[in-house]
Amino acid sequence: MKSCFISAGETSGDMHAATVIAELKRRYPDANFTGIAGEQMQAEGCQALHHMHALNVMGITDVLRSLYRIHHIERSILHWCATEKPDVAILVDFSSFHMRLGRKLKALGIPVVHFIAPKLWAWGGWRVKKLKKSQDRLACILPFEPEWFQQHGISHARYVGNPSTVACLGGWSGAELKQQIGITDEQPLLALLPGSRPQEIRLHVPILVETLQRIQQQIPQMGCVVPLAPGVAMESLAALWKLGAKPLRRSHPGYALRADAAVAVSGTATLELALWDTPTVLIYKASPVMIFLVRRLAQIHCAGLANIILGDRPVMPELLQEACTTNNIVAQLLPLLRGETAAQNQRSECAKLRTLLGSEQPATGVAEMVDELIRT
Repeated sequence: MKSCFISAGETSGDMHAATVIAELKRRYPDANFTGIAGEQMQAEGCQALHHMHALNVMGITDVLRSLYRIHHIERSILHWCATEKPDVAILVDFSSFHMRLGRKLKALGIPVVHFIAPKLWAWGGWRVKKLKKSQDRLACILPFEPEWFQQHGISHARYVGNPSTVACLGGWSGAELKQQIGITDEQPLLALLPGSRPQEIRLHVPILVETLQRIQQQIPQMGCVVPLAPGVAMESLAALWKLGAKPLRRSHPGYALRADAAVAVSGTATLELALWDTPTVLIYKASPVMIFLVRRLAQIHCAGLANIILGDRPVMPELLQEACTTNNIVAQLLPLLRGETAAQNQRSECAKLRTLLGSEQPATGVAEMVDELIRT
């Protein structure tokens, strides 16, 4: 391979794409990498046609305002690819943009790997035909996905491992985490994860503040830690700091959130907590319109990735929308903090989860797909 186009549209994709570039550089030392890149991809030697932040939009209004810029980026990608003819294109997550782009790249005769399959099994099943036309290999990060996609006509779907299993290996033990935030091993430790998007923080911080106040009344000696996601301002969590919660940056060497229990907004973080053996209560609030659409379109029962992988059942309690109240959170959380049966049951299921996810390195699987496409 001499040349590769690779694209990511958000921070997590930048991180995953960087691992793929590193693996491909090991296999093809002389290859050039160009694409839509963030800092981590560029650090691995990827030349940026555009910075990935140019694609970052949220909400319908922002999307409409950004249409011209997004179309300009797409046209510049297609012009570069038509001129340079890369051996392969790797499109990482960000399916709303990449599914359309993949179809156009294939029309130019460029083989396409889509890394991190879109969750069409949850909702959006009608988009399978579009996905089928937009890739030659589909790299899945959830073990049940290949069978679903194969049943829907995408024969080259393959499980390559889950990035979180790699990220959650090693790191601090529970005792070392407590040392990091200055509490003793005997003190219970609660982790609170309010999400990373501004709307998530606005909706969830008030209820987490009330929850922390209630739990502190029940367990006065308890410590509390709040991980800081990239881009989250300290002042947006000021109400939690006032109650004694300790901030912890995810970029800290050795970061591992092995707390006694956690309350976390639905997302990848809840899967990571399960892999760290941290009993968790999952919460989520959203706009009424969004919740209405999800409930109408969802083809699954659970919201949390760990729960979905473990048979679409609430191993990790889920308190969504109107069920997301302080009383409900406290009722589910206290048994976990006290190490009662509910905590033991979650940890038992976490062991099953690790077995299901395996230990494959996703970047290795993606690189093998690239090898296959180059040889054909």
